[in-house]
Amino acid sequence: MHAATQSRSRYAILVSAADHGRLSSLARAFLDRVPDMAEDLLAEMDRARIAADKAMPTDVVRMGSTVTLHDAEGSHRKVTLVYPAEADIAEGRISVLTPLGTALIGARAGRMVSWRSRDSRVLSATIEAVEQTSSRRVP
Repeated sequence: MHAATQSRSRYAILVSAADHGRLSSLARAFLDRVPDMAEDLLAEMDRARIAADKAMPTDVVRMGSTVTLHDAEGSHRKVTLVYPAEADIAEGRISVLTPLGTALIGARAGRMVSWRSRDSRVLSATIEAVEQTSSRRVP
């Protein structure tokens, strides 16, 4: 497992059946372009517990979820987890194929997630809140 997810393996993640299928396919499609991130996402999908879409708790990060993060320095930020084609960091839309995106998928409110930055620093934040969108887009 790579840096993006190495600290997550101590707790379970929960992924909807629809997200699991789409994300597994997405990761396999990106193995040649961004192998480390694709492998991290595949590793997360391999260890995920899978739930029916309608049975997913509202406090679990899914594709399209907006997440409020609180870091150790006391800052808060909101990000929305999206597919790579929808990503726009200036708008707070974070691709699931980034270290932060892979760390967030399947995590619950109250959990701390950690990921490695581009300059190799390990960053972490606590998920304060998870908001689900009323209509979720599919890639």
